[in-house]
Amino acid sequence: MSRQANRGTESKKMSSELFTLTYGALVTQLCKDYENDEDVNKQLDKIMFSYFLPRGYNIGVRLIEDFLARSNVGRCHDFRETADVIAKVAFKMYLGITPSITNWSPAGDEFSLILENNPLVDFVELPDNHSSLIYSNLLCGVLRGALEMVQMAVEAKFVQDTLKGDGVTEIRMRFIRRIEDNLPAGEE
Repeated sequence: MSRQANRGTESKKMSSELFTLTYGALVTQLCKDYENDEDVNKQLDKIMFSYFLPRGYNIGVRLIEDFLARSNVGRCHDFRETADVIAKVAFKMYLGITPSITNWSPAGDEFSLILENNPLVDFVELPDNHSSLIYSNLLCGVLRGALEMVQMAVEAKFVQDTLKGDGVTEIRMRFIRRIEDNLPAGEE
């Protein structure tokens, strides 16, 4: 019985490592395809497809359906509740980590996700000639895409990154507006 339990854990770890390595190959190819890091950063966040892996935003658009089906999380009533669900449920479910939520703005429309350990960078060292590359920018696209599908327009950006010598990885999230469904005239 314990062998089967270990296989499930080993399988998740292998899947996580496979994703990390596949993602690394994608970033490497983008660095070869684009002349500067800014273009690579945009591609990691953008609505496009590579050979195997849709980039950030598109992943979020598709991932939200899986998340809602598997998590049994209901509609969040405010941005604080959304932050809790992102950190305590979504990151745990898909990356196996639980970032801390800090640095709330006085208006309650901005916060930071602090990742003590970013699994996307487990096997990564940035070369000197890519110092402005935001290697994990995919995460910002995923967050934007997923939240847009539940009618929340947000901005997500990296503020700190362990790959650049910072002690932690910090993603800053800012609520922009609630998205209203605009149906064509005559449809309900």
